[in-house]
Amino acid sequence: MHVKHLLLIAILALTAACSSNDTVDENMSETELYQQAQADLDNKSYTVAVGKLKALESRYPFGRYAEQAQLELIYAYYKNAEPEAAKASAERFIRLHPQHPNVDYAYYLKGLAAFDQDRGLLARFLPLDMTKRDPGAARDSFNEFAQLTSRYPNSRYSPDAKARMIYLRNLLAAYEIHVAHYYLQRQAYVAAANRGRYVVENFQETPAVGDGLAVMTEAYQRLNLDELAATSLETLTLNYPEHTSLQSGQFVPIEEEADNRSWLAKATLGLIESDTPLPPGETRASQDVIRQYEEAQENIPDELKSDAPAEQEAENDSRSWWSYMTFGLFD
Repeated sequence: MHVKHLLLIAILALTAACSSNDTVDENMSETELYQQAQADLDNKSYTVAVGKLKALESRYPFGRYAEQAQLELIYAYYKNAEPEAAKASAERFIRLHPQHPNVDYAYYLKGLAAFDQDRGLLARFLPLDMTKRDPGAARDSFNEFAQLTSRYPNSRYSPDAKARMIYLRNLLAAYEIHVAHYYLQRQAYVAAANRGRYVVENFQETPAVGDGLAVMTEAYQRLNLDELAATSLETLTLNYPEHTSLQSGQFVPIEEEADNRSWLAKATLGLIESDTPLPPGETRASQDVIRQYEEAQENIPDELKSDAPAEQEAENDSRSWWSYMTFGLFD
């Protein structure tokens, strides 16, 4: 079924490319150009309509249909799946005619062009999760609709713009949660907690707030920040008791704890452990520094070694790894 749709898309694109070569009669009057452009729009021949509207604007820049042709050109670009051209035409109209009675329509079409920018022909036939795509166009669309509703609250297009803003806000919040889960999977717990907190603070009243609290709880638990984890979990339990991360009143992490064992330990199911667990407060890097220090000390020639008392040697042996790392500067 998808193959048929793709073939149809290719045919339509080829037809549009062929029709774009049509020339506009130079002897047509302003009224004839406008009427034919309107007929092309009604027939959904948007590529042909774009050519005639552009010709109308260039040939009769001060005619009776000039401003209306500029508005119609924005719509034709939008319907012809040319979002960048539609946004550019809308910005030009707003700049040239800021007091036009229909300038709110230009703002609305500008927002629509950004709204549908990621929803091309393929998105109509293929199952795409919009919350996982680049949110740039969605953010631009939200800002354009916000300008429309703030400047023209009584516009006939404001109700639809507000409804789309709610959808876009939910989409942007869901995208942030996907990024937070990505950080959780890669053990970047500080970044995950920051993303979750960003959703909670900036996307209130969206379905993703509960997910943000769950991300914060899991990230804080991984970081052993028990107080912050308890606060996040209490807020999650109080406001979202039916959240999927809560099972029988207990919090269940979404991402499994990463297995940091070596490949040999995993292959032998833990029978052969290549690395012993680290003592509290130590890292592999600190152990490497201590090992290098000890090797360098062993390689010192005998004639350069000092005759230190036995008590001093015992004291040196009991030095901490931090003392070794700083070569005794902070003892």
